[in-house]
Parts: sequence; C-alpha cells; structure tokens
Amino acid sequence: MILSSMTGFARATGTTGPVQWAWEVRSVNGRGLDVRLRVPNGLEAVGEVARTALQKTLTRGQCQLSLNLTRPEARARVRINEKLLAELAAATARVPRPEGLAPASLDGLLGIRGVIESEEEPAAESDTLAHDLAEGVVRLVADLVETRRAEGRQLRAIIEGQLVAMSRLRQAAETCPGRQPEAVKARLSASIAALMEAGGLDPDRLHQEAVLIAAKADVREELDRLGAHLDSVGELLTHGGAIGRKLDFLAQELGREANTLCAKAGDIALSRIGLDLKAVVEQFREQVQNVE
Repeated sequence: MILSSMTGFARATGTTGPVQWAWEVRSVNGRGLDVRLRVPNGLEAVGEVARTALQKTLTRGQCQLSLNLTRPEARARVRINEKLLAELAAATARVPRPEGLAPASLDGLLGIRGVIESEEEPAAESDTLAHDLAEGVVRLVADLVETRRAEGRQLRAIIEGQLVAMSRLRQAAETCPGRQPEAVKARLSASIAALMEAGGLDPDRLHQEAVLIAAKADVREELDRLGAHLDSVGELLTHGGAIGRKLDFLAQELGREANTLCAKAGDIALSRIGLDLKAVVEQFREQVQNVE
C-alpha cells in the first residue's frame, strides 16, 4: 500500500582520513527515470555505482546526483639533498677563485636547483575512500526513498479525498432529477414539437430525429464508465507501488467522460454537476503527476 512521490532530497556525509565528503541527490517529476551525475575527476567509477543504485531502486523521476570533496591543503615536507650539496661544495673548493671573488656560501649552494627537495604528504588511500563513498550511497538511497514515501503519504490523503469527491459527483449525476424518465420525456417531446412546427419532415425522418435526440440525452454509458474508472483508481491506491503512469491514464479517461457528460447534459443541474466533476478531475490529474 506504499505510495511514493517523485519529489525528494537526501544527503549523506562522512570523513575518510583528511578528506570530507558529501553525497547529495534531488529528485523531481519525470516521465521516466533520468539520473544525472556530477562527481570530481577520478571518481567516475564510484559515481556510476551510485547511479546504478538509484536506477535499481527508483522507477520514475529526474534525479540530480552530486559528490563534493573537501581536502585539507597539502603540507610539503622539505628535504636537503646532502650528497648533492657535498659534491657542489667540493667542486667550488677545487675551482680557483678570481681575486676579489668570495667563496661560495651555504645559502648560495642551497639555492641551486635540486639541493632542496619537497615532498607532499600522501592523500588518503583511494580504496578506503571508495569503500566509504559506496557505504554513503547506501544511506543516501535509503534516505531518498524515505523522503519520497513521506510525501507519497501526503499525496495519498489528497488523492483519496478527490476520489471521494468524484464519486459523490457521479452519484449526484446518477440521481439528478434531469435524468429521470419524466424529465427526459418532457425534453424529448418539446424537441419533437419544435421539429413538427418547422414542418417539411416526413414521419420516417421525424422518427430518426427523435432517436438521435433520445440518444444524445442518455448519459448512462458515461456514468458507467466513470464508475469503472473510479473503481480502478481505488484498486490502484489499495495495492500501491509504482502506479503513477496508470493513475495518469485514468485521469485522462475521467476527464474525457466528464467532458462528454457536460456536452450531453440537457439539464442545467446536470450540466453544473458535470462542470464540478471536470474541476475535481483536473485537480486529481495535477496530483497524480507527482506519483512515482
């Protein structure tokens, strides 16, 4: 009986060594399932794992999935190449110095390229980071599913209320005084009388016109189909699951029958019921657009 919305948001964070990371996913309405991915360079494989997890869990919706990493500034370690420094010092000592030229100083030798070397501290192990990010994806997907279900519970309450309203309007149309045989007969008699006054119609043509008028006044089939569609909506809500597409189809069918009811209504009261039904059906259709 679970009903899920296509709208949701989830965030999963963690720390691996000096690296802080955060997964985020947003989902909105979509005709199918579309997962768009944005991850830092070098972590495309982890991103595909996250995309696959969403695709296996969700049925519909447009998802924006992103991964953000925060790394501390790399601290460099300085090392003096003592062997090279000793060789340079020995070489300068062997070379005759022109008069007035001071011997090579230590700071001068240290400024020679290669004497001072720097090494950056290694980053967190990539395997450990990938493992932690994969665990974060599991939490992320579970949280997204829960937020979509939470909104789905609110959608269910709204849709069930609209289903009750549509059923009441259908019943009102069923018992509308304008549909009673006496009222239909009176309208039919008035239409035939108008045709006879116009003159020029033979009895066979008059009979055909009467049949057409009677058929147009009968909304029995529309009411029966409305009832069947409303029963189908109730059954889908009872079973739950990924029923958004089916509800959307039924909303279109309900709208079609409501339009026909309005077009065939030869009575003001029945016409007003049809217009009220059309308004509720449109509201119903707007809501089911959000259902997975």
